[in-house]
Amino acid sequence: MSEEQDLKSNYSADNIQVLEGLEAVRKRPSMYIGDTGVKGLHHLVYEVVDNSIDEALAGHADTIDVRILEGNSIRVEDNGRGIPTGINKKENKSALEIVMTVLHAGGKFDKDTYKVSGGLHGVGVSCVNALSTDLKAEVHREGKIWMQEYKIGVPQYDVKEVGNTDKRGTIVTFTPDPTIFTQTTEYKYDTLAGRLRELSFLNKGIKLTLTDEREKLDDGSYFSETFHSEGGLKEFVAFLDDTRTSILAEPIYIEGIKNGVPVELAFQYNDSYAENVHSYVNNINTHEGGTHIAGFRRGLTRTLKTYADKEGLLKNVKMEITGDDFREGLTAVVSVKVQEPQFEGQTKTKLGNSEVMGSVDVAVGEALGNYLEENPKEAKMIINKVILAATARAAARKAREMVQRKSVMGGSGLPGKLADCSDSDPERCEIFLVEGDSAGGTAKQGRDRNIQAILPLKGKILNVEKAMEHKIYENDEIKNMFTAIGVSIGTPEDNKALNLTKLRYHKIVIMTDADIDGSHITTLILTFFYRYMRALIEAGYVYIASPPLYQVKKGKDFEYCWNDAQRDAAVQRLKGAGKEDSVHIQRYKGLGEMNAEQLWDTTLNPATRTLMQATIESAAECDHTFSMLMGDEVAPRRDFIERNAKYAKIDA
Repeated sequence: MSEEQDLKSNYSADNIQVLEGLEAVRKRPSMYIGDTGVKGLHHLVYEVVDNSIDEALAGHADTIDVRILEGNSIRVEDNGRGIPTGINKKENKSALEIVMTVLHAGGKFDKDTYKVSGGLHGVGVSCVNALSTDLKAEVHREGKIWMQEYKIGVPQYDVKEVGNTDKRGTIVTFTPDPTIFTQTTEYKYDTLAGRLRELSFLNKGIKLTLTDEREKLDDGSYFSETFHSEGGLKEFVAFLDDTRTSILAEPIYIEGIKNGVPVELAFQYNDSYAENVHSYVNNINTHEGGTHIAGFRRGLTRTLKTYADKEGLLKNVKMEITGDDFREGLTAVVSVKVQEPQFEGQTKTKLGNSEVMGSVDVAVGEALGNYLEENPKEAKMIINKVILAATARAAARKAREMVQRKSVMGGSGLPGKLADCSDSDPERCEIFLVEGDSAGGTAKQGRDRNIQAILPLKGKILNVEKAMEHKIYENDEIKNMFTAIGVSIGTPEDNKALNLTKLRYHKIVIMTDADIDGSHITTLILTFFYRYMRALIEAGYVYIASPPLYQVKKGKDFEYCWNDAQRDAAVQRLKGAGKEDSVHIQRYKGLGEMNAEQLWDTTLNPATRTLMQATIESAAECDHTFSMLMGDEVAPRRDFIERNAKYAKIDA
């Protein structure tokens, strides 16, 4: 009997549910994993790892091994109980096959099996199965090894016993489908490492290992890292702040169950001027915040202000102290476990459960109140920083208002150096932030005047990572960017929200020389965007231009090259049977060395250029990286450069 006849002979409502479920995933994958680009590709790994994390949260696993195999397949192994393989009476199928082929099937929906579970979309490993060309599930359970393989979610045979074992756990190996992930199927080691590191902090005691088997090291081994934290969020905060100078000896750590909600958080104050608060619900990064963050801020502000008033630490302060002042220089991680989380917001990463606010508020109030009473020296240091923040806030408000008055919204015109485009539709318009007047002049000549605006920037902009807020608004180059782009920053009371209603361009392109200084300027601008215009990055409006390093020419034939390997290959192609010295190689030291036509062909022309989109894959990793790159500590910056100089990539 053919497969088609077999399906027809077993035609039932159950069959329709299974077939339509996985087919829906393949037809509309973005509904289930967010997108089919780099982010969605990596989300497949997270879905499988989340199952293993849930086993660990339930107390049945403590080790998870992730491997990137040759060909960009993924293998995830844990030492949990192993997915059950017995026959499910209701479905009359192996439980393993049901978990692998039916959406929303699994133990997570039984509160007696898992009290809480991670994963944002809740579709689990069946979604991964549907979007993989091949998937193999191997279960070590009760002394036996069970196996089933699938192609595009379809089982190739019934679950079968293939051997004996003294281990236990589940091994899932899968290969993403290139017809779904058309942009790329190449996994980024650093992206996966960042998530596993994050999970190790959020779930203390679990050991997570990541190994890259795509390329051997000089000694024949593979690059591998193990992430394991016994201190949990306390170590997470220390990791985030390891390139900043803390004003406390160690982070303040709070853990407990309030009103039935497990609450864990850690925070400390440093000598920076930014607030860096990262929040999680059931291991999900809730970068839009929510009720748990509202509860943390309320508990923090109320408790600190009550203590300061009681001790008379604010009696000589003339200006009003706001909640924002209590959070300047604060690094915090807040994690809650909620049985039935309700998510809101555009990306469904904002917690809406109202009861969680009170739970976190009470937990912070009780624990922080005790800490302040027991550590009066540290308490006074915190309050003194708050007073300094209030003083700086008054200066920042004046500087910010000055920028707004000189901006487009104030009606006083655009920056004098801006060569604007004639089109006024933001969706079609793009602005290039160009390093130096020389390159800016060439770009103005080579651009498409209808849709491309050019704003030359003089030298290296201010390092916002180490500057007080009012100094940032007083910087001429930063003021010009605010004014040209058309955005404004709100007040501290509305959490400095970026107003995008007057945004003039939907592509903001950083265009600098392809050298060390150019890379430094790009990093400075990206740091500024991340700290003060993060909404632009999150909306996908920020890009980095990719000018070539070389032009290889022989007679009238020439090629542009972006790295040494391309240069060498171009030389071989162009020289042919002729002499090598007949090929001329021009090394572009800067954008100013190109003429207008060359700059248009390589970097400005939408039909031929390469733009790299800036994305935020993990706010915690970004926070740590920017602080490390732009901070005072030299050693970690040097280590980062040595580790990434050869392999550095930016999301396309």
